[in-house]
This record gives sequence, C-alpha cells and structure tokens, in this order.
Amino acid sequence: MKTQVKELPLPSFYRPDNAGSYGYGPNAGKIQVEAATWRAAHDLAPSATDKFNLHLLLIDVQKDFCFPEGSLYVAGRSGKGAIEDSRRIAEFVYKNLGALTNVTTTLDTHFAYQIFFPSFWVDQNDQPLTPYREVTREQIERGQVRPNPAVAKWLCGGNYPWLLKQVKYYCEELERAGKYTLYLWPPHCLLGGDGHALAGVVQEARLFHAFARGAQSWCEVKGGNPLTENYSVLRPEVLSRHDGQPLAQRNTQFLKTLLTADAVVIAGQAASHCVKSSIDDLLSEIVAQDAALARKVYLLTDCMSAVTVPDGKGGFAADFTPQAEAALKRFADAGMHLVKSTDPLASWPDLRIG
Repeated sequence: MKTQVKELPLPSFYRPDNAGSYGYGPNAGKIQVEAATWRAAHDLAPSATDKFNLHLLLIDVQKDFCFPEGSLYVAGRSGKGAIEDSRRIAEFVYKNLGALTNVTTTLDTHFAYQIFFPSFWVDQNDQPLTPYREVTREQIERGQVRPNPAVAKWLCGGNYPWLLKQVKYYCEELERAGKYTLYLWPPHCLLGGDGHALAGVVQEARLFHAFARGAQSWCEVKGGNPLTENYSVLRPEVLSRHDGQPLAQRNTQFLKTLLTADAVVIAGQAASHCVKSSIDDLLSEIVAQDAALARKVYLLTDCMSAVTVPDGKGGFAADFTPQAEAALKRFADAGMHLVKSTDPLASWPDLRIG
C-alpha cells in the first residue's frame, strides 16, 4: 500500500532563522511541554507502535560543521550549505513527525591530539604542521614529517619507534585502499567544546520528535581513537595496527539497527566525507547480504553539502563537491533513492507505510 502518512504543519515555536544562529540552544523542558500539546492535538501514537520502522540518520550535524563560527564549516559552493541543510532537516522532522520511528544523530568526537590534526605532527624543523594538507608514507620516509614526540609517552608508553612504524603503516593502508589519503583538518568537534554540540535547530527538532513520539534521542559517538580517522559511523578507516593487533572495531550493533529498519533516511555533514563514508560502508554490508536492500535507503540530497575551502580570492583552495556528486551517483546506481526533504513521503519510490 502506498504511503498515507499525513504531513504535519510546522510548530509555532519553530524559527527558521535559528538555523543560522551559532548560539541558539533549545530549552528541553519547554520542548517537552510543547510536544505533549502537539501529541494530543495531532493524535500522535508512540513510535514503538509503528508497524513500519522509518529510521532517520543525521550525520555530524554539529556546530563546528554547521556554522561559519565553527572550525570546519561545511559551506558548500553556495557559502550557506550547512545552514540551509540544518533548516531543511528540522522542517523535515516536524512535517514527518508521525512517520519517523527513530532519529539517530552521530557525534564526531575528538581530543586535542589525533592523527588527522596538525598537533599530532611536526616537520623536519620540529614545527607543527598546518591544516588542509596531506600526509603520506613517502613524506614520513623522507623525514619531511614525523609524529610529535610529545604524544608518544601517553599514547604508546614512550615507544617512539613503535609510533613511527604505526603511522607509516597507517598511511600505507589508507593509500592501498584508495579511499583517502591522510588529510589534516583544523581541530574540530573537541569533546567538551561548543563546537561538539548539535546545531540548536536540529537539537530542538530531534528532542521534539523524542518527546512527541515517546522515542529515545539516540546518539552514536565516533572518532575518539587518536590513531585512526573515523569518517564513517560504521567503522574507522583502519582496523589493525602494524604489529597485527586490533586498532579499532566496526560498529556492528548500529549496522544491525539500520539493516533491520524498514527504511533508512540519511542526511547531514559532510556529503563529501562523513556522509559519503558512512553510506559507502552501509552499501558494502548491503551488497554482502542482499543487494536489493539498497532500495530501502533514501538520501536527502538537499540536506547535505560538500566541504569547500575558500582561497580568499573568490575561489576555492579545495573543493570536494565533485567527489560528493560522484558518490551520490554511485549510490543511486546501486539502488538507493535520491530524494529531497520537501518531497512528500507519498511520492518516494518503494516506500510503503501503513
């Protein structure tokens, strides 16, 4: 049977302009009260009673990515990318409150020294590296870059030769896989900092959903291992150490959660990196189990943007938009659906609710 879920109006407290306000933070107590009124007015049932499990996955919609004040703003080519994405995400949640069973947000979570931060490295003159550059095994072999000796004590008991072997191995594994080359980013999403928090307008919407539908406000934390990148919510980039011991683990429990949902909707930041990598890993698991499962995945293309790095001259020093576009085409070719947040659920192909 085709989707018959009624689209709801936007609640009166919602302010679209808050999508552009770094300092905005909702009051959870007030949201709970508003949600109770909304639940009664629109006869919303608890999500646990849903016969169709529609799971919304929001990837890294955190302040450091979603605002110009953040350390790694995902502006896209328009300059307003993540801000507009956050607004559309919130409105999608409000309008489809009665259909969304679960909403999970991922939280990119980092500390001061991680392998993809400049602080982790020094150059041949023992000076810290700068962000927005690659680090390769060849550079390490030539002595152009090396791990910051200060991290060896707490990271590997002071065994600097072990650390040197590990970073060489890590870069080699990345380059062998052909997925990424180690790229240094500005410090972002540091645990305990403002930039780690969710964008206020998204936090407001997800809490409203939780209180209105009696659903838990689930989060998946990723990215805390100092020796590996963790773009994907489903697994770190490298799972083993150079000595054969495990470095990190796949998120098998959350993968199971997604694969057992009747449909999965994905949005967030950034389309060129964490969103792309998470969908890549999900698709790999789908192909391994049953390629037809790809048809139950929906990508909100107007709720994600690519990383761009302005050059200060009106252009870009780096622009990952082509990579994001190529990935979306590949996902669509595999059977996933490219949709927009403004499209009624009733128009989505292969979606059967009710």
